Amino acid sequence: MHDSYNETIAYIRRKIGDFVPEFGIVLGTGLGKLVNEIDVSYQLMYSNIPNFPISTVEFHSGKLIFGQLNGRNVVAMQGRLHYYEGYGMQEITFPVRIMKLLGIQKLFLSNASGSLNPDIKRGDLAIIDDHINLLPDNPLRGPNNEDFGPRFPDMSQPYDRGMIEQSLSIAHSLGYKAHKAVYVAAPGPNLETRAEYRYMRIIGGDIVGMSTVPEVIVAHHMSVPVCAISVVTDEGFHANLHPVSLQEIVSVAAEAEPKLTRLLKELIVLQ
Repeated sequence: MHDSYNETIAYIRRKIGDFVPEFGIVLGTGLGKLVNEIDVSYQLMYSNIPNFPISTVEFHSGKLIFGQLNGRNVVAMQGRLHYYEGYGMQEITFPVRIMKLLGIQKLFLSNASGSLNPDIKRGDLAIIDDHINLLPDNPLRGPNNEDFGPRFPDMSQPYDRGMIEQSLSIAHSLGYKAHKAVYVAAPGPNLETRAEYRYMRIIGGDIVGMSTVPEVIVAHHMSVPVCAISVVTDEGFHANLHPVSLQEIVSVAAEAEPKLTRLLKELIVLQ
């Protein structure tokens, strides 16, 4: 893996020169338009970067964007990777390792999720405070690379408390409905059954999605502070559950996207 990291970093450095990103941003389903707010210096297609996995999901562009957001240097993944696409956990989290090696100091993640909590409605924002990992593998399984972090990293506070409070404060000042939430990571790609939604609520979940947790584990392993914000696109707490399509999820995410963009822009200024 050392050779893979070195090859990838060497390629990116040839393309971006001495540009050093302060922050990494991972944009989830239907949330890729934040890049329109970035003063883009460089953009690289995943497919052209050595060893970089390619996003196969519809609505995920598959670009690594380098530029400035509100005057701060950022690198943004326009299109993330998921376990259900067939990738292993090390492949899914490879880009996070690369962003750290490029110099990021903090990581911002976004995703789309379904609500398990009747107080959290479609179109709301959820600031992730903790998570429950139901994925069948872990990106830290296998030999540990001590250059990245310890064999047994503590996970008592996987999401940065300061950025959680800042996010909630910004959201409330802007009049957005935002909640502190526990995120449940499921393998996908199918959405959950009624019984699965009930189970996830019983074990302590507020929202459910198919991403984010692997990136958080790897970022935490490397001592990179994380803030993760979810756009709630559907509601799984109803007794009479209605079918939901990907088009509906993407549509709701697109409607809420300006709120997430505004929040992230203001949050970055405070770091």
